[in-house]
Amino acid sequence: MILAVDTFAVIMTVMVGGMLVFLILLGLFYPGNGARQLDWKPTRSAELEVQNEIDDLDQMLEAANARRRLRGADELTEGSLYAQVQEHQRDSIKRRDEYTADLEVAQMLDRVNERRRAKGQPEQTLEDLRAELGL
Repeated sequence: MILAVDTFAVIMTVMVGGMLVFLILLGLFYPGNGARQLDWKPTRSAELEVQNEIDDLDQMLEAANARRRLRGADELTEGSLYAQVQEHQRDSIKRRDEYTADLEVAQMLDRVNERRRAKGQPEQTLEDLRAELGL
């Protein structure tokens, strides 16, 4: 059996494939990087960015302490602020885990009740399933 081949399609496929291979090889073997080719330089150095972040945190901590002084509350230190953030993260993780566990139990209950309905048995309640699982 002879296959009819469209000559134009073959030529275009070879040309596009060749250009793609050429561009990939050009990117791999051309010396330097794109930033040098474009003469691109960052507007600020990494050290300056880090210093700006530190200054921002110091300003925010000072502003929070000024408000706390007006209320008569104790001032925050960097260590106590990190401790608060970690506590909030732990609480968030705990709430997420509890929600996920509740969601899994609800999905399990749906599957159990689906099988029980198929067998003609009465449906199980959420409390019954929790008691059965020891939750």
